[in-house]
Amino acid sequence: MLDVEVLTPEGEVYAGEVRQLSTRTEVGEIGILANHAPLLAALRPTELRLKVSDSETIRYAQAHGWLQVYGNRARLLVEEVVEPGDLDAGTLKEQLSDAEQRLSESEKGSADYARALKDRDRAEKFLALAG
Repeated sequence: MLDVEVLTPEGEVYAGEVRQLSTRTEVGEIGILANHAPLLAALRPTELRLKVSDSETIRYAQAHGWLQVYGNRARLLVEEVVEPGDLDAGTLKEQLSDAEQRLSESEKGSADYARALKDRDRAEKFLALAG
């Protein structure tokens, strides 16, 4: 089993043992099992899946963050983690529209443009998870 902690600025979201952790890094999808090699990776918005047992998988909408794996322990430091049932499609559509507007008004390469890209990525992924 793999010991997992999922932390946000608001506090701990999950702490416990899982069989597998599945998420998305900047370079693609990744699955982490017990005894995984040490790893540090930047996370992208996606569905975070924590397979607790053959019959139980906990799912979250995960924003940007970091994943650290070391010594049979995985720690995710994430800007935001939301249960899929708590996502509001209407609010997410507004956030997506706002991010796209800021992208069109910002200069490429600026900090505002980079933040708008991150916000758009998050809104698109969360909207897909909201159904």
